[in-house]
Amino acid sequence: MTKHYDLIAIGAGSGGLSAAERAAMHGKTAAVIEVGRIGGTCVNIGCVPKKVMWNAASIAAALRDAADYGFDVMLNDFDWTQLVGAREGYIRNINDWYRTYLKDSNIDLIEGYARFVDQRTVEVNGRRYSADHIVIAPGGKPLVPAIPGAEYGITSDGFFALQAQPRRVAVVGAGYIAVELAGLLNSLGSEVDLLLRRQHFLDSFDAVLRETLMEEMVNHGVNILPNINVERVEKGDGGQLKLHCGGGHELDGFDTVIWAIGRAPNSADLNLAAAGIAVDDNGYIPTDAYQNTSVAGIYAVGDVTGRAQLTPVAIAAARRLGDRLFGGQGERKLDYDNIPTVVFSHPPIGTVGLSEGEARRLHGDAVKVYQTRFTPMYHAFARHGSKTAMKLVCVGAQEKVVGCHIIGQGADEMLQGFAVAIKMGATKRDFDNTVAIHPTSSEELVTMR
Repeated sequence: MTKHYDLIAIGAGSGGLSAAERAAMHGKTAAVIEVGRIGGTCVNIGCVPKKVMWNAASIAAALRDAADYGFDVMLNDFDWTQLVGAREGYIRNINDWYRTYLKDSNIDLIEGYARFVDQRTVEVNGRRYSADHIVIAPGGKPLVPAIPGAEYGITSDGFFALQAQPRRVAVVGAGYIAVELAGLLNSLGSEVDLLLRRQHFLDSFDAVLRETLMEEMVNHGVNILPNINVERVEKGDGGQLKLHCGGGHELDGFDTVIWAIGRAPNSADLNLAAAGIAVDDNGYIPTDAYQNTSVAGIYAVGDVTGRAQLTPVAIAAARRLGDRLFGGQGERKLDYDNIPTVVFSHPPIGTVGLSEGEARRLHGDAVKVYQTRFTPMYHAFARHGSKTAMKLVCVGAQEKVVGCHIIGQGADEMLQGFAVAIKMGATKRDFDNTVAIHPTSSEELVTMR
């Protein structure tokens, strides 16, 4: 017998949970289907454990700075195993909280892998479930290159499974995951090589961010190797890994290789064809502005759509979808413009809106840029200090702020408020008319000339 719901969400990550939650809030019956740990990538092998490791790396940096502030600190050791144990305990608490929350909210948790039977029915472990509305939110997975010996490396998933700290690591990739893992491992004391296929990393980010971060990472000991194409991985008798690269270049002596070359949607095994759901060549599910797929009554949110692959985006899109479907808000949808994001690199990056390059392509000579670069007070007399750089991208006679880009200590925390202002259409004059908070780095954003 098929059990029927008002809404079924495939995937108990941020998007799926939010869709079911919003449906239940509006008094509808809802279920979430999940094959793995509840909470999805973000909670288990993404944002949450990454931030814990970043915090640890930041503490390591603060301990190195302590002597410059007059503290006589002796650092005896760093216990990776203890940190991982505490991190996983924290995550288990989140998993348990979600289970209780779903039960208290009258949302059914169906454990297993969902496959479509038709446009209103899915099958899980031999049982069938139907719904008036189905939300596809299975998330994504890290890619592994199709080269000999690739299995000797690990992905970001494998990084979070490490029970011991790597001694010498090759991180292969040029996106935010690559720079985050390279930075935190370096700060915790691993020897890190970051291998880029092209000249730069973070190509889609404003130039001031990627150039400043590259300089700071090199200054802090990360060995950045541009224009490297790994063609084969060889494992020696002692377990050491050798990378054979294009042009006959070889790199060896690694105990860990991390592939951070991108992610793919978890859509291949959903039997989407049975429901007639269109996918693109990469397996992403195209949606319109209202998260509708090619099939009425079936929606997609989060990473599987290929748009703005960020946890808060999945949550926001799913909640708005629920309000539209069940809350009488027929035009409710997510505005994908001016989405703020942070890269937990060392130092961190905060960015919202258009890069300078994007703005000039769209608006030409109407673009005016304000920028600054300085040593923040914290690092003014620290031997291991980092620079801070900021840029405001403005357009038109009113100098509407269309982009804000920050790299430096505190960038991750200071961006949120400025993102609100930019979303509301603030101009450079509005920034200038705001009284600065002194002494802070963020005051530079309202005093730039």
